[in-house]
Amino acid sequence: MLNTQCDVLALDFFEPNRLVSLSSSSEPTCQYKTILIGMNGDSTQFLQAVRAGVSGYLLKDASASDVVAAIRATFRGEAICPPKLCAALFEFFAQSGRQGQDSVLPRRADLTLRQRQLVNLVAKGLTNKEIAAQLNLSEFTVRNHIHRIMKQVDVGSRREAVKVVCDQGLAASV
Repeated sequence: MLNTQCDVLALDFFEPNRLVSLSSSSEPTCQYKTILIGMNGDSTQFLQAVRAGVSGYLLKDASASDVVAAIRATFRGEAICPPKLCAALFEFFAQSGRQGQDSVLPRRADLTLRQRQLVNLVAKGLTNKEIAAQLNLSEFTVRNHIHRIMKQVDVGSRREAVKVVCDQGLAASV
C-alpha cells in the first residue's frame, strides 16, 4: 500500500493492474488523485487509464509548465487530457450508446458541506463521539448525518460511504 499524504500522484508509467491496486486499497481514505505524464497518444491506452481511475493524462510532448498546470487542475478536481484523446472519449461513449451498451452512470451524490466534512472525519477513523466533539455537534446529530449519507449514496456501511464519496471526488477538506 502507498502510505502518503499527497493530493496528486504523478506517474510516468501506465500499468492498469497497479493503478487499480493503488486506488482500491483497504484503507477507507481518498488521499490522492492520479495523473499520467509522458504517455503515448494511443486512444486504447487512454481509455484504459480512464477506466482505471486516472484524473489526468499528459502526452510525451507536454512541457514542465503543462505538468504543473495539470497537477494544479487535478488538485482542484478537474480532469486533464489532450483534445485529441478527449474526442476519443466522446466517440467511445457515443458508440456505446448507439450499440445499446450504455450502462447507467452512477448518480452523483449531492452532499452538503457538513456531510462532506463528516465523511472526511469518518475516513480518518474517528468515532461518532470524536466527530461530535470536533464539529461541536451532538453525537445523535452525527449519527443521523451519517445515516442520511449512507442512504444518499445507497450503501450499508460507513466504509462503503467513504469509498463512494471519495470515488466521486466529493470529499471536503476540513
